[in-house]
Amino acid sequence: MYGKRKLTTVFAVAAFSLSLALAACGSETMTTPAAQPTGVPTSVPTTVPTTMPTGTASPADGLIGAGCGTLPQDPANPGSPEMMAQQPIATAAASNPQLATLTAAIQQAGLADQLNSAEAVTVFAPVNEAFAKIPKEQLDQVLANPEQLKKILTYHVVGQKIDPAKLAATFQTLEGQDITVTGSGQAFKVNDTATIVCGNIPTKNGTVYLIDGVLMPPS
Repeated sequence: MYGKRKLTTVFAVAAFSLSLALAACGSETMTTPAAQPTGVPTSVPTTVPTTMPTGTASPADGLIGAGCGTLPQDPANPGSPEMMAQQPIATAAASNPQLATLTAAIQQAGLADQLNSAEAVTVFAPVNEAFAKIPKEQLDQVLANPEQLKKILTYHVVGQKIDPAKLAATFQTLEGQDITVTGSGQAFKVNDTATIVCGNIPTKNGTVYLIDGVLMPPS
């Protein structure tokens, strides 16, 4: 009897000791925080680069012609290549001070909406000095005749975008008759009568080539 009681006591003490040991281990596991690695950021960096990629092309990069220096150089200027590139072609022309007379003629002929809504066009755009070469009386007569004015203006428009690599060729105009561009590199002429002053100016729906003469369609 004594031996049985002693054995029971031993088991009870052993069980109590084991419980204390497990409790101690469990307490240590719950209260000891996981160590954070030193020198490792706890959040994702939110800094965004403030500079544009160096490979970004400017609309002014592809210009051709000896007179491109006369264009506004400030990209924020309404007549600059950067600003014209964001506008449909008639609106872009209106923002360029060198095309004030052409813009007035386009409005007079009612062509602004047609040009702005075209899918792709190239305009050989006479600068103000080109119109100044026409005797005033003759110019006034043309401006007063919407049908004749429309015929002349659409003779300056081709229904596709033309880049410099394909510029030396013959193109059918919206007027219906052809114009021929000759030259290479930085020097081109249209119908052997008008020089491209500055060209390959991009707009939202087309391309502009400034020329120093007004093209007259064959009779």
